Amino acid sequence: MQEALVVRRETHIPAPRATVFAFLTDPEKILRWMGTEAQVEPQPGGLYLVNVTGARIARGSFREVVPVHRLAYSFGWDGSEVVPPASSLVEIDLMEQPDGTLLRLTHTGLPSAEQCAGHAEGWAHYLDRLAELAAGRDPGPDPWHGRTGNE
Repeated sequence: MQEALVVRRETHIPAPRATVFAFLTDPEKILRWMGTEAQVEPQPGGLYLVNVTGARIARGSFREVVPVHRLAYSFGWDGSEVVPPASSLVEIDLMEQPDGTLLRLTHTGLPSAEQCAGHAEGWAHYLDRLAELAAGRDPGPDPWHGRTGNE
């Protein structure tokens, strides 16, 4: 795997790890910052399914779940031949800090620099929305609702 084909994102969230973890694993909480539908079973082998924009369904399965510390799940898009369901890996580590939580996301297994750039943009957008929400602010309606992407 080429190091260049890795999406890395760090976001400081002014909230405890337990709050951030809940926003990543509770379907009702996920929908407050990303998506129009969410079915998640946060246990190894459990389903990860989020209709991210109302027009694109991300699908995979959980590989690792360590409450308030770490999540790892396979990831891809229904109907995509470029990034099919479960074809890449998302790893999220939550590190406690005095003023909140550092969320470190690593997304590997994407097939091209173009896909990495697109997914990096998506993660930046949605993690910013998550940070706003976890800090107690309303991120408002998702301006990406209905977006279909480029695959």
